[in-house]
Amino acid sequence: MSPHPDEKLKLRIEDVAFGGEGVARLDDFVVFVPFTVRGEVVEAQVTEVRKRFARAKLLRVLEASPARVEPRCRYFGECGGCQYQHLAYETQLELKRKQVTDIFQRIGGLDPAVVAPIIPCPQSYGYRNRIMIRSQWDKFKHGLNIGFIRADSRLVVDIEQCQIAEPALNREIERVRAHPPPKGGLKVVLRIPPKEWEVPPDSFFQNNFFLLPKLVEVVRERLRDSGLRRVADVYCGVGFFSLELADLLDSFVGVELDRLAIEAARRNAARRGVTHGHFVSGSAEELLPGLLAQSRPEATAVLLDPPRKGCRSDTIDALRRVRPGQILYVSCHPATMARDLNILCAGHVFRVANMIPLDMFPQTSHVECVGDLRVGQVAPGQKQN
Repeated sequence: MSPHPDEKLKLRIEDVAFGGEGVARLDDFVVFVPFTVRGEVVEAQVTEVRKRFARAKLLRVLEASPARVEPRCRYFGECGGCQYQHLAYETQLELKRKQVTDIFQRIGGLDPAVVAPIIPCPQSYGYRNRIMIRSQWDKFKHGLNIGFIRADSRLVVDIEQCQIAEPALNREIERVRAHPPPKGGLKVVLRIPPKEWEVPPDSFFQNNFFLLPKLVEVVRERLRDSGLRRVADVYCGVGFFSLELADLLDSFVGVELDRLAIEAARRNAARRGVTHGHFVSGSAEELLPGLLAQSRPEATAVLLDPPRKGCRSDTIDALRRVRPGQILYVSCHPATMARDLNILCAGHVFRVANMIPLDMFPQTSHVECVGDLRVGQVAPGQKQN
């Protein structure tokens, strides 16, 4: 029997799903409850009922898990930015590795043994170098709310500081609040520029400087392991990976649709004296086949760092057709990454040699992954479609 809207339930949390919601069951009917921990007994009130599942809001914890901690942020539970501040950091890492393993196994058919232990962030608070705050008119208080989208709606929760943002950004929040936008519905991007990198205002750059060196180290290690010395850096942005890997390479090419980012990448290369590669403005789908045809594909590694929606199907088709010697896939969205890897590896065209998760987003449900794909037969014990 499914529950009714507004019904209060006593539930035992059996798991935590990717995205951060606790999973409970009424017989075979699933109820999702955010801000809970596996093993806890909670009281929750149903907010939404669907055909196969319901959602409920946490009212109180009846039996708390030893892994539960006091959230550092006073907005936690209202603000939609964080999902895991109620979990000890070690528990967050264990949970994320399990979630990554489950999602790659379910969607990508990947053997769990391929997934490495998650690499922790040396700073679990105060790490974000970029945030976007919004303004929204609050008719009840007759003023603007300036902050982030709520956890339970599309409304904006008014905030004075963000615990996962770097201190400099919290000073910027104070400045915006002292000089608010003229009206609601506006977005304000606050960013700490990376040292020695030119990044246009709307171009992408990794938002965690503290774990960024480890991300580079992981990619360098996997490239060095393959022995390949030519890279096609697709979705290259301002040339970050190309230039960080340049000393390992004989040549490289970076591809990016964002023209301002490509211009910045060229200047970033010139500033570093890197002359054995170049950057091209255009879509990966149109340019990649031609770029791979310029040399022996088996001697080329393709680095993919796509947006959250993943790669377009024609990009994946081109990779399957040309078969570069290695694909290094960097993603902050394991579900779309797993979908893409499932297609890339179909028919044993590629195999996943390693999957390395990194906790670039502590206190949230997000996680970065680096996948190392090689051409050839399936690794022992690995399941591929």
